[in-house]
Amino acid sequence: MGAIAERIAFDDFMKVDVRVGEVVRAEPFPEARKPAYKLTIDFGPDVGVKRSSAQITRHYTTAQLTGRKVAAVVNFPPRQIGPFMSEVLTLGFPDAEGEVVLVGVDRDVPNGGRLF
Repeated sequence: MGAIAERIAFDDFMKVDVRVGEVVRAEPFPEARKPAYKLTIDFGPDVGVKRSSAQITRHYTTAQLTGRKVAAVVNFPPRQIGPFMSEVLTLGFPDAEGEVVLVGVDRDVPNGGRLF
């Protein structure tokens, strides 16, 4: 699991913009080196619709992802992943085998809400 990270100031935490969005499309990403999906996520009117590559194939199907709320960092620069441009970092935790389990919310919240 790893040691706790170095302490940071609250202002440093506030620089990371984590928002909730709804997966509007999930599709296979066969060109990825590791099994992954291409996600299209609606973060509401302020952020808009963004795309993300996510290595979450072990626990989720594309059908299970569509309509699901997810958390993502929306202010990292886009990252080229093979032929795909990933615009946000979808967040999750590793299970006991190191496979990603998505971060979610336990109540309905509006798309685009910011983590605080």
